[in-house]
Amino acid sequence: MYFDELNLNDNILDALDDMRFETCTPIQEKCIPEILDGRDLLGIAQTGTGKTAAYLLPILSLLDDGYYPKDANNCVIMAPTRELAQQIDQAMQGFGYYLQEVSSVAVYGGNDGNRYNQEVKGLSMGADVIIATPGRLISHMTMGNADFSKVSFFVLDEADRMLDMGFSDDILKIAKELPENCQTIMFSATMPPKIEQLAKTLLKNPVEVKLAVSKPAENIRQAAYVCHENQKLRVLKHMFQLNEPHRVIVFSGSKLKVRDITRDLLRMHINCGEMHSDLDQSQRDEIMYKFKSGQIDVLVATDIVARGIDIDDIEMVINYDVPRDCEDYVHRIGRTARANKNGTAVTLVRGREIGSFMQIEKFLERTIDKLPLPEGIGEGPEYKPMPDVRRGRGGRSGRGGRSGKGGRGGKGSKSAKGESRSSRTSQGEKRGEGSKGGGKNRHRGGRNNRPRKSNPPTTPKA
Repeated sequence: MYFDELNLNDNILDALDDMRFETCTPIQEKCIPEILDGRDLLGIAQTGTGKTAAYLLPILSLLDDGYYPKDANNCVIMAPTRELAQQIDQAMQGFGYYLQEVSSVAVYGGNDGNRYNQEVKGLSMGADVIIATPGRLISHMTMGNADFSKVSFFVLDEADRMLDMGFSDDILKIAKELPENCQTIMFSATMPPKIEQLAKTLLKNPVEVKLAVSKPAENIRQAAYVCHENQKLRVLKHMFQLNEPHRVIVFSGSKLKVRDITRDLLRMHINCGEMHSDLDQSQRDEIMYKFKSGQIDVLVATDIVARGIDIDDIEMVINYDVPRDCEDYVHRIGRTARANKNGTAVTLVRGREIGSFMQIEKFLERTIDKLPLPEGIGEGPEYKPMPDVRRGRGGRSGRGGRSGKGGRGGKGSKSAKGESRSSRTSQGEKRGEGSKGGGKNRHRGGRNNRPRKSNPPTTPKA
């Protein structure tokens, strides 16, 4: 479907023309008409499917038509991370280029006093669209800087990620300040029970739009090295010796390990930088700017950049650790091979991660190539499942304290907590591996053939 077949106003369509956006993605085609009709909506679709435009375009179109209070906060959009909030704000600037009467403010933590004052000014003057992270918005609410009594749209983007990060209470607290007739729109990449419960709490007779988690793009070459933890760094060094690194993201599951990997790569004279939630906002902005502009070649990061970060020219993604679940794997490697380009995704799989990686292969319905380890670093573990101590598989592992037949004081592997610390991984690996516990021209007739909206409501929607 073409955008000019939808009931979007002319200013939005002009902006889309300038951006060379002509056809809708499936999530946009299904969601935009429902949002324009005023329905609550629950959308289940992975990152990269066009969800931001799926809710921004209809909301901005409605706001620009002028049926809502002026000088009031009319829309609240929640995002789990500062980076996603910034990206939504950038999309807002593009889609809203011709919207003279629609204003917005981005609200997120980690900024200096000047930025905070700008947020207060935007909120108090009634910015139409507020794009915020939960913690920062709660702070403004506590200080009395925000008036949500006239909000008509409440959007939760990446809702599953927000719940994973512990923002459930904050979301409910914000929702209580909104009018009962507020239209609520929720997007999530996955549908665990906690998302179902949140949807039942916040949504009123919602339309459900579900797109199956798509497989990675065919132009991503996927491969893996099966190795012990203390071999991973040498495998990484070998990879960068074979091909000089350029536009590479290395993902790890912990902030501590991200720091360690970055330090080790710098010792190898690899031009790299680290990205994780312990950095303040100015540091995160600087790192992302340097990576996007090509000033650094390798970005070592936690899953903070696995979703919602749009960089088109990533050549390779390396999973230093196997992701927690199949969806996370798809999100991570989906950073490469964007805009119809080719890309490579390599995963380093240690012994206790083999079972999880086999589940990923089962989900993808394919066997991922296992590359031989470089000469001189020894043999890796056999590719067969082992008990995953991190997730409590194989006996009384629970939170990682006891494992398999070893039990207390037995021959089981060390705790998952210990294994997750980079400084102990090599020792844990030696003890645990192998053990029993381990253009402006319109399409299709142009604007005149587009169906137009019905007569505007006679009273403002509050």
